[in-house]
Order: sequence, then structure tokens, then C-alpha cells
Amino acid sequence: MFELSQSFYFEAAHTLRRNVDDATEAAGSRRIHGHTYQAEVTVCGQRDPATGMVLDLALLRAVVARVRTTLDHHFLDEIEGLGVPTLENLCLYIHRSLAAAVPGVTQVSVWRESSGDRCTYRPDRSSTAGGPR
Repeated sequence: MFELSQSFYFEAAHTLRRNVDDATEAAGSRRIHGHTYQAEVTVCGQRDPATGMVLDLALLRAVVARVRTTLDHHFLDEIEGLGVPTLENLCLYIHRSLAAAVPGVTQVSVWRESSGDRCTYRPDRSSTAGGPR
């Protein structure tokens, strides 16, 4: 079994309504603010004996680039299908955006270097069972 990963970044703004007291900086989250996000997509599978590849990286980069353009320099609150712009929902959004074109996505991570926050989504293996060989 092999794992291929592709990393990318995007910069975006959002707001976040939180159900916590002001001691946890909830007020700042309610205002429009932005982050530089890092993301990584991992594809798992067997290499094809004819090509020697699990997946052509050019295909993976192209699909990732399309997803990136939906996020980069956008107001996340307005992205259809994202929901509340949390790290968790960003992982799900990226996974859903890639799944049809790139079978075998086994992990999506999104993080913010500046704050040390990170989220990783690993879909149920049964949802990626038809991945590349």
C-alpha cells in the first residue's frame, strides 16, 4: 500500500459565532478576520504495475488546484456547502470536493501555522474502498 500526498495553502476570511464566554476570545471570532490555511490531501492505494503510480500526481494537483480556487481569497461564510467555517468543516468540504475525481482519499488535514491549530479527517475506509490500485 502506498500513500501520496499533496499540500496546498489558501488565504481566506470568515466569522465564527461561538457559544463560549469572552474569556476565550469569542468576541474577536465574531468579527470578520482572516487566516492563512495549510492543507494536505492523502491518497492511498496500490501502484498500477503498468504505470508504476497509485495516481498520476498531475491529476491530483489539478483537482486540488480547482478546490483551492473555491477557497483562496474568499469569504468562507459564503461558500456553498461549507457550513460554519470551522477546521472540521473545511476538511469535510475539501474531501467532498475531491472524492468524485480522486478516489482513494484517505485523509485531509487543515491547519493554521500561526495559531498551531490542526484538524485531520479520515473518512470511513468503506467510503474509500474503491480507490486507485
